[in-house]
Amino acid sequence: MKKEIRAFTFEVRAEENERGKMLTGTPIVYNSRTDLGWYDEIIEEGALDATDLRDVRFLVNHNTDMIPLARSRNNNENSTMQMNVVAGQGMTIRVDLDTENNADAKALYSAVSRGDISGMSFMFTVDGETWEDIESDHPTRRISKIARVLEVSAVTFPAYAQTSIQARGLSETLESAKESLESARAERRAIERQKRKIKILTEVS
Repeated sequence: MKKEIRAFTFEVRAEENERGKMLTGTPIVYNSRTDLGWYDEIIEEGALDATDLRDVRFLVNHNTDMIPLARSRNNNENSTMQMNVVAGQGMTIRVDLDTENNADAKALYSAVSRGDISGMSFMFTVDGETWEDIESDHPTRRISKIARVLEVSAVTFPAYAQTSIQARGLSETLESAKESLESARAERRAIERQKRKIKILTEVS
């Protein structure tokens, strides 16, 4: 399964409490139609029900070369990132930042507090999907099962602006979707051909 990246404008917020400085946000939302250029996409309710969340990093702009600013291991209470799948809504997260000892964490907290960064994104793999209007110029992809979430990021350009890192992510996403759509179209055409053969055989007999 190919990795895909989605970036949304759903807000990430900076907060402070007795635990220290943290970020909260919503990286995945159910039943929200997103226009990805030549197709629309909807992550259906329940797509996260069986998702592998055993080891998820928190990064900035999907930069896998950086030291993670937080990490969720089996989503236990000792993890520095807490992930919460909410029925009917999607996923929310809370990230505990070490702003005293990590300059990147301090810079990110400042950027979110000032409103310079306000978007979230996630990298994932798909294990269940369907296509609607697949012969049209603008079909709809419904993701019914997300197999794994690999990382969540705070992002500078949540609407897929053409920075180098986001452009790479979008290119991979579109290529994966195109392969999936062509497979669905081929399957649909094969079914239609089989139906026609059965009809002809029935009429002859």
